[in-house]
Amino acid sequence: MDTIPDENYSATWEGDRSEPPRVASEREILTSTLDWHRRTFELKCRGLTPEQLALRAIEPSGLSLHGLLRHLTGTERWWFRLQFAGEDVPMLYYSDEWPEQDFEDTGGDVEAAWAAWREECARSREIVAAASLEDTGKSRRDGKPFSLRWLLTHHIAEYARHAGHADLLRERIDGRTGH
Repeated sequence: MDTIPDENYSATWEGDRSEPPRVASEREILTSTLDWHRRTFELKCRGLTPEQLALRAIEPSGLSLHGLLRHLTGTERWWFRLQFAGEDVPMLYYSDEWPEQDFEDTGGDVEAAWAAWREECARSREIVAAASLEDTGKSRRDGKPFSLRWLLTHHIAEYARHAGHADLLRERIDGRTGH
């Protein structure tokens, strides 16, 4: 089963996401740009089977689209819920014994992985909507504070970087390219 419907598929995926506004408030530009990158990643996975999503198609790298999906899901939770909002929720796809679980363990239900990603993105949006850009969280790694503004730009960069990885993986899997 395809994880994202392949209806009206085009090589460049035009029309499947709205461009972020060029003139708007800082908050609107940051949040819409992050959502644009989230959608970009999702579209790069469109029409692939669970087996294709789990394929490590760029040797010697162990990256797969399923691994990236799990990593981005865990990243949403880690940064927005655990570090910024201070929620007491377990980490996803990570343990001290297996720190690379998100990338290495691509077993399991892909539909459940997409559902978890969508849930984490929705919770991240709720957290952002309830905070000001100047509000801060505190890094669990180094104890240093960071603003929501910084977090949004950091997350935009995270998605942009991994969308580039997804581009390469997708092209190796079935030759499709696009943005």
